[in-house]
Amino acid sequence: MKKGIKILVIIISILIVWYLFFKPSDYTINFSSKSLPGTINQSLKLWGKGIKNSTSPKQEDPLNILQTFTFSDSVHQYNWTIIPINDSLSKVSVGVKDDNLMHSIVNKLKVPFSKTDFVKRSEKTVYDFMTVLKDHVDNFKVTIIGEEEMPAKLLAYVTITKEQVHKAQGMMNNTNFISDVLLKNKIEFDGLPMVEVVSWDKKNDSLTYNFGFPVKKMDTLPDLGEIKFKNLESKKGIKAIFNGNYISSDRAWYALINHAKKNNIKVTETPLEVFHNNPQMGGDTRKWVTEVYLPIDSSPSID
Repeated sequence: MKKGIKILVIIISILIVWYLFFKPSDYTINFSSKSLPGTINQSLKLWGKGIKNSTSPKQEDPLNILQTFTFSDSVHQYNWTIIPINDSLSKVSVGVKDDNLMHSIVNKLKVPFSKTDFVKRSEKTVYDFMTVLKDHVDNFKVTIIGEEEMPAKLLAYVTITKEQVHKAQGMMNNTNFISDVLLKNKIEFDGLPMVEVVSWDKKNDSLTYNFGFPVKKMDTLPDLGEIKFKNLESKKGIKAIFNGNYISSDRAWYALINHAKKNNIKVTETPLEVFHNNPQMGGDTRKWVTEVYLPIDSSPSID
């Protein structure tokens, strides 16, 4: 009997020590979102960059993001963990911890019994992001079409390297430049503006892509300096239609990657986009159309 009590006391003591000193968070908040992990990842990073009392979110991997908030009396660490549930639902678990050990211990002692200022502040911060995320998800739509031939075109383009969230900015900065040079040189257009992703560094949120316009075939390609020409070959891909602001068209990339994994389709993560609407004309962005393709990798598997 005494031995059993001793063991129980030891177990309780270990649990108390773990809870107070080693538990990774002082308070955990969970919520669900009708979106894929990639959408949450990019939305969180963009939201975090706009908050004055926060450092830019730091990605450990696509499903785990760390963020530091500085308040008047303390520094709080937010550990955002994204958990995919299915094709249209993800769960987010946010562990919040005070950097100060004594504050952290006090938080852990109080949290189970009262709604402290620490709890209120943590819930408000997470709720602010939830509101932004829901508004974003409500303003775009991705429809998976399936396998299709990717368009074969002669592309007049410039190569751009940007953060992923600034892809559309790179397009806007170069649209008039490219179109003016083509018109000046009497080169005929042959379709809608396109983006061909050359390199996608997910860890560092960096993109290198070719942006430009399809043009009519020519016997001799002129030297236009920064503007180059490239033949886009027809090949198999999986296609989606994205309705929404072009800033967020990469949400379709994540949907296509998810579709490919689910259906055991080997793909190359170098999307091709075709833009149907001119952002300068304004209008309801939810009606803007982008065709998005992900090339199917036809190279033989190496066992």
